[in-house]
Amino acid sequence: MFGKENKKTNPNTTDTLIGEKSVVEGNITSKASLRIEGKVKGDIKCEGDVIIGKNAELTSNILARNVINAGSITGSIKTDAMLTITSTGKVKGDIHVRSLSIAEGGVFIGSSKMDVTDRAQDSTSHEQKMMRNVEKLKKADAGQESREPGKAASSH
Repeated sequence: MFGKENKKTNPNTTDTLIGEKSVVEGNITSKASLRIEGKVKGDIKCEGDVIIGKNAELTSNILARNVINAGSITGSIKTDAMLTITSTGKVKGDIHVRSLSIAEGGVFIGSSKMDVTDRAQDSTSHEQKMMRNVEKLKKADAGQESREPGKAASSH
């Protein structure tokens, strides 16, 4: 009845909201996504996404899958995927990301490093899949061309 449940947390869900009037001092660790509208002073480690509202102010080093920033971040950011800086977003610090998007009006002051090796591998894998599909289509087309017009393929 009161036993500990062993549910795996889904990083695609947001289970924590730090409200606009809230101030958090200390490190934050989350297995799900995190939304911040207030102030945070401390490092953030999140297996999901970190979404930062336009009035939020962070003095943090952030490690997350994706970071979407509409507020102000002072500190380093490392993402497994994408950092998005919206038109109201400001980042002052170094970033290490796989992909970067900065909207007009967004500010980034610092140095950046992008993981292009993973992207190249993904691209190669994607190209290989596309080529296999093209070959399948060619074989299917060749099979239809070898049939006489007006006759259906028969299986004997």
